[in-house]
Amino acid sequence: MERIPQQPLPAAPDAVRAGRRMIDSHGRTILDLRISITDRCNFRCVYCMEPDVRFQPADRLLTPSEIVRMAGIAEGLGVRKIRITGGEPTLHPELEAIIAGIRSTTRVEIAMITNGSLLTRSALAGWKRAGLGRVTISIDSVRADRFARVTRSTATPDDVLAGIDACLAEGLTPLKLNAVLVRGVNDDEAVDLAKLARRFGVEMRFIEYMPLDSAHAWDRTLMVPAAETRAAIEQKFALLPTGADDAHSTARTYRFADGAPGTVGFIAPVSSPFCGACSRLRLTADGFVRPCLFSTTEWGLLPLLRNGASDADIERFLIDVTWTKLSGHQISSPTFTQPARPMSAVGG
Repeated sequence: MERIPQQPLPAAPDAVRAGRRMIDSHGRTILDLRISITDRCNFRCVYCMEPDVRFQPADRLLTPSEIVRMAGIAEGLGVRKIRITGGEPTLHPELEAIIAGIRSTTRVEIAMITNGSLLTRSALAGWKRAGLGRVTISIDSVRADRFARVTRSTATPDDVLAGIDACLAEGLTPLKLNAVLVRGVNDDEAVDLAKLARRFGVEMRFIEYMPLDSAHAWDRTLMVPAAETRAAIEQKFALLPTGADDAHSTARTYRFADGAPGTVGFIAPVSSPFCGACSRLRLTADGFVRPCLFSTTEWGLLPLLRNGASDADIERFLIDVTWTKLSGHQISSPTFTQPARPMSAVGG
């Protein structure tokens, strides 16, 4: 897999370092750390990963103890939410130990993002006992043939729907569902997917197709704007703003005007960027810190973790990396450069 060249890391101002908070040069504070625990996935979604993508050997990835240590350091710098991502995190053989380790050393909210195809009640019960608070599940189609085309897997929508039922039964809520609509692929399913919110009483979120595919074949004409998706849903169900969106939330959420359970959210990083309120930092499975999902520069953490660096050393490293966070991703700019690594390699 193509690697981003290592860049020299400039130091944040002394006053910022002294504050022991991850604050960027635009005044945004990091509250949410996304930790990818594996680059492996059992799906090859058309908007993410080509079938021939090869995964990294285990010795190049963060160990469970390194992940737990980073969660503790991040909490000390002000992080309040840890999102466990992949690849597909449920493929990690030590997922429960990772969750338990984070819970035993921190008080952060622990959530997980998954494709939902491998969820069982017994596994979910174990993860909840270990400290998992809630789950977000991706589902891009409710039609078996379409689902197979999008995910390029042997899983089915019924597998994911069973996972949704299992999460609700185990109380891993509030449960959120994510869908990416691609024009000409599944863009006619907005209403059917919105019905899942009403069926399960959860939030169904629609995420615009982003330039994060391993083939670098993203084309803006294939992106379905959030406004178009909302309009399609409103032909069937009238929507009203919930008025409950957090200032740092990526989604704008709506309730059903007829009083049905569930909500619908729209995440529009392409047509309506929300970079100005971003409070997120990402740690990749192979130990690189990315200030932005679209970063073309990232910084390696493994040398510090594996060569005796103190927690204070790693704190300064994270503060310095955060200071480099750009004001926005500039997808609409003619000079925009797609990151070398796809979503599956860097976490969502």
